[in-house]
Parts: sequence; structure tokens; C-alpha cells
Amino acid sequence: MTKKELIEEIIINENISKVDAEKVVNRIFQTISKHLIEGKEVSVAGFGKFVISERSSREGVNPSTGEKIIIPDSRSARFKPAKQLKESLM
Repeated sequence: MTKKELIEEIIINENISKVDAEKVVNRIFQTISKHLIEGKEVSVAGFGKFVISERSSREGVNPSTGEKIIIPDSRSARFKPAKQLKESLM
């Protein structure tokens, strides 16, 4: 499902304008992003939580040259589904 499709679902199911649905969806994504950037996790009961996954620097190999390189620390966002969501997918 795309962001546009999500907005369309909200318009149909909640009987609100497209402008209002877009505002709500955009605000939700902005808020989740803001908290993740600040290093906080975002939990939604019965759905799951958005967390930051951190990887330490490590040694790697450049596939083009075979040269050993240091891959720097990195952070990425991950989603962990709630138990109820996992079970409903079974």
C-alpha cells in the first residue's frame, strides 16, 4: 500500500476531505520520524513499534577491489510488529 492509497482508504472509511486526510497522514509520519531522529522509539498498542537499530563500525571488503575497508557506524529505522499483529498474519 502506498501513501496515496492509505489516504484514499481514510477518505472512504472516515468520510473526511482529502486535504484533512493528507494532513493527518503527513503529521503521523512527521511525528514518527521526529521521534526516531531523536533516538526515541514509537509504540502503537496492538500494532507494533518503530525503533532505531544501531550497527557498530566493522571491517568489510570493497567488492570491486578486494581491499579491506572500515564500514562506519550506522543507524536505521526498523518496525517490530506487536504480538497481536503477528498472530493475525498467521
